[in-house]
Parts: sequence; C-alpha cells; structure tokens
Amino acid sequence: MSSPSVSQAGKQLVIGVDLDGVCADFYSRIREIAAEWFERPIEDLSQDVSYALGEWGLEPGEYDSLHRFAVTERDLFRTVPMIPGARRVLRKLSNEGYRIRIITHRLFIRYFHELAVSQTIHWLDHHGIPYWDLCFMKEKSQVGADIYVEDSPDNVASLRASGNFTICFGNTTNKHIEGPRATTWDEVYDRIKTRPGHEAQMTFDSI
Repeated sequence: MSSPSVSQAGKQLVIGVDLDGVCADFYSRIREIAAEWFERPIEDLSQDVSYALGEWGLEPGEYDSLHRFAVTERDLFRTVPMIPGARRVLRKLSNEGYRIRIITHRLFIRYFHELAVSQTIHWLDHHGIPYWDLCFMKEKSQVGADIYVEDSPDNVASLRASGNFTICFGNTTNKHIEGPRATTWDEVYDRIKTRPGHEAQMTFDSI
C-alpha cells in the first residue's frame, strides 16, 4: 500500500496552500491599518466582514489605496500575524511526505511587486513555514495541486468547479460556502487525511 502522501503511481501529493486568511491572519492586521488609515477607533471597524470589506465603509476602488499604504508604509506582509497551527500542521504534513506549494494572489496591484514578494518570503522564513514552491498567481487551479486550502469564496468555487478537492478555511467572508470546511489547522489535517480516494489521485513531479 502506498503512503498517504504518495499516489498509487508513486507521485508525491501536492497541497496548494493560500496565505492570507489561511496561514496569515490578514483580516486582523488590515483592520489595524485601516483604523489608522481612516483615523477611526478600531472598535468602529467590524470583525464580521465580507471579502470586499464593505462593512468598513470602503468606497468602490478605495481598497487599492488602503492596500498600497498597508504594504508600502506599514509592511503588511511582514507584520501580519500567523494563524495558530499553520506552522505546526504544515511541518507535520511536510514531514509525512506531502509537497507544500504556497499559492497567493498578492500581486494584483502593479508597481510594488518586489516589495510584496520580499515581505512574503521574509514572513514565511521568519515564521518557519515549510514549503517547496511559492506561486504568485490568480488562477490557482493552474499550479497543479492535488489538495487546496483556500478561504476566498470565489477561489473556492472556481477550484471546485474545476474538479479540485478544496478545503474552505472558514472565516466571516465565506460563511455561505459548503464543506469540506475547516476553522483550525488541526481540522485541515483531518480533512486531508480523510479525503476519499486521496491515495489514488495523480500528482505532478516537481521540476
């Protein structure tokens, strides 16, 4: 019998892991920065937010300015806290033979990509997150993972529509998304280990 981290064809299983809202507690940090940006008490900014953060009174197109300020002036991707359990569970999965592939769409605003990338790499190394691949891209299904851990409602829907097994990492932005879901990294581990047929799925060799 093959290892749980290897397909029946002998290929290593790849876990595609999102960063913001999955490994990094993006919403808590951007809330702190937004309170400063708007010069409002942080208590005025709801923690029960949707994906577009409209609950904070952001006008259409205004998020780009907030995001640029957060990354360039407040080191957003360096200072965002880690979601508890991410390092421990990803290390455990890596030690069991799964290939960890970080997939993030942090380059959606032009002209400060180098800063976003450098902050991301620093954060991953600083927190000891194990990974073999780091992909900055919007279309996450194109990276060839076998299992995805994602919180964006649109991304979860798109990945599942393409036939990809996707665990929705639960937060207030995706309450309407059906299972499989996880609200902790221990639950992510359990969903991966109990995924039907996961030993038989083909994966891709690393380049």
